[in-house]
Amino acid sequence: MTDSVIHNTLTFTQPFTQAEKQLLTPQAIDFLHTLVARFAPERERLLKARQQRQQRYDQGALPDFDSETTSIREREWQVRPIPQLLRDRRVEITGPPDRKMVINALNANVNVFMADFEDSLAPTWQKLMDGQLTLRDAVNGTLSFTSEAGKIYQLKSDPALLMCRVRGLHLNEKHVEWRDRAIPGGLFDFALYLFHNVDALLEKGHGPWFYLPKTEHASEVAWWREIFRFSEDRFDLPRGTIKATVLIETLPAVFQMDEILWELRDHVVGLNCGRWDYIFSYIKTLAQHGDRILPDRQQISMDQPFLDAYSRLLIKTCHRRGALAMGGMSALIPSKDAERNAWVMQKVQEDKAREAGNGHDGTWVAHPGLADIAMAEFDRQLGNQPNQLQVSRDQDAPITAERLLRPCRGLRTEAGMRANIRVALQYLEAWIGGNGCVPIDGLMEDAATAEIARTSIWQWIHHKQILSDGQLVTAELFERLLDEEMQALQQTLGEERFRSGRFADAAALMAQITTDNELVSFLTLPGYRLLP
Repeated sequence: MTDSVIHNTLTFTQPFTQAEKQLLTPQAIDFLHTLVARFAPERERLLKARQQRQQRYDQGALPDFDSETTSIREREWQVRPIPQLLRDRRVEITGPPDRKMVINALNANVNVFMADFEDSLAPTWQKLMDGQLTLRDAVNGTLSFTSEAGKIYQLKSDPALLMCRVRGLHLNEKHVEWRDRAIPGGLFDFALYLFHNVDALLEKGHGPWFYLPKTEHASEVAWWREIFRFSEDRFDLPRGTIKATVLIETLPAVFQMDEILWELRDHVVGLNCGRWDYIFSYIKTLAQHGDRILPDRQQISMDQPFLDAYSRLLIKTCHRRGALAMGGMSALIPSKDAERNAWVMQKVQEDKAREAGNGHDGTWVAHPGLADIAMAEFDRQLGNQPNQLQVSRDQDAPITAERLLRPCRGLRTEAGMRANIRVALQYLEAWIGGNGCVPIDGLMEDAATAEIARTSIWQWIHHKQILSDGQLVTAELFERLLDEEMQALQQTLGEERFRSGRFADAAALMAQITTDNELVSFLTLPGYRLLP
């Protein structure tokens, strides 16, 4: 069954299964079409504005606080009060909307599960549809899963709260077209989740709660504000029913936090330190600035001055405005090796203790096995209080643009370059095969960490960096190391797994986007063409 039977304005390139027909009803499609027709044109203008800002950075300008919005930053005002249910979010877990993952995450010792349609999901049609069906079942309390071994997974009686991260502004949904162009992926995710779940969520005393990723400017959340308002009116919802947490995971956005909260003040409940994407954005935004090149990824931690300033400014800004300041993701995952696992737990404990001590209201983990240790640190800091909105950070010295832009010092090494290649190669292979969240070398890698890996190498090549052993970083060196890491990976994985995978496609894509004269803004854009 194709679109021509269902709707005469949106074109669906995939036939619908019986299960998918439950989601893509004429009414749901009508709502999606209305959103697309009303808001897709403005999205194109917002993306063009992004490109224009990046051109200025490439020509030597640096991000800074906007003089035209000084009054917003200096005036005293607050966002709409946070609903009671959302005031305590001390530990959140994230992951793709995979059936087993969703059950385990909602059952974990956490306050919130963020179902991720963005960095953790390779957006094949089947995964998008299965993800929406899974979340609908989760909201209705009917979600279950039986493994091949016969083990049954079911939701406990009091699962964590559910939030939905939609795709970023730059991502299309290629399986649905309007006027011969792919529609915005974020609108697709938002429309289906809201349409099918809003009534059931409200009946439970919950609500349609979202995470908004990759924001670069307040005008982009103003776009979402209008979408939220339109949708609330469409479903006869009181203003402010739809709530959002905005990820501050781009370098331009850190200079726009007051403005972002202001534009979304009826709907926003907090900002989040999306630290891995933030590091990627630092590299990408300042790609042409040869004096702001970062070292090996392994040396970039949250105690580096530029990242510590980012975290503290976010806390100060949020709490001044009555919004929650969420901490970042621990990408480490538990290990079966006792010594390695002890090290992992210590690192996670130190990271979460630092966030809680700084004044964050909550934090992220990627694995249920880390929930207890994160919860213990925030329990120790918060006690019986739901959050740390009382922590003003007024005693801090003013955080300047110079401090936010100051690169961290450290070495660039062959070992670090090889590690970047391994991560990017394995992640790309998994992603174009339909898997967006992959354990690699003891870390849960998603698109953000893969982006750091490939943009670092691009920048090192572009600016002719010298490694610690004296080697000049060139395209030829990268290609040699890529070939060597491919051979090592083949030996590690075995011939059968290697040949059944898409490593050749992944290597070709990585070589292309790492050695191009122009830096590709997101690896998912060319990668999308290779998805099944």
